[in-house]
Amino acid sequence: HQKADWVSIHQRICQLLIPIRTPLPFLLAERERKHGAEQLVKRQKYLADLAQGTAQQFVMEGKHEEALPAALHALRFGRELHGSNSLQLVPAYLLLAEASTGLGRFLEASKYLSQAEWLVLTSPDCGAALQSQLHRGLGLFCTARGNFEQALYHLANDVYLASSAFGLESIQVSGGYFHMANVFFRQNRADVADSLYAEV
Repeated sequence: HQKADWVSIHQRICQLLIPIRTPLPFLLAERERKHGAEQLVKRQKYLADLAQGTAQQFVMEGKHEEALPAALHALRFGRELHGSNSLQLVPAYLLLAEASTGLGRFLEASKYLSQAEWLVLTSPDCGAALQSQLHRGLGLFCTARGNFEQALYHLANDVYLASSAFGLESIQVSGGYFHMANVFFRQNRADVADSLYAEV
């Protein structure tokens, strides 16, 4: 686990963790404390973005084992920044779910998806773009489990929500069409799959 963590993300962030983990001196003036706190938040945000970007890159490359430690760090830094009930954590949960699914750890993936779904459902101000990401994650999970009808349901919601957030001709919508086409292809419905691939 330590080696996987080191290869995945820790070698990139090790030196950056030092100023975050070091407490500010107590005897600083108010202005210096405020500046130190602002710098801490900036560093935490940078580390969260770096960890999330690294995890996303590994997932896209199919390196799910390497993606897990980076996604866990993204989640940890996100919690420190935004709290444990923030919508800002949903992308990290979705990355964890996708990496776990890629490794065949469906129970873990299901737990991460449940956390993401709970955050979305309990936040009335959640936008269509984030809901679209959630449905895509659920659709990919159902596809991996062989539950194609449920996968199509979630992927159709992904397309609808992405269309309402970004427009019908946006690149964000094409991912949902592509994954739906893959599901239809696995169901031996090549005619429908071909039309969706053409749409992409």
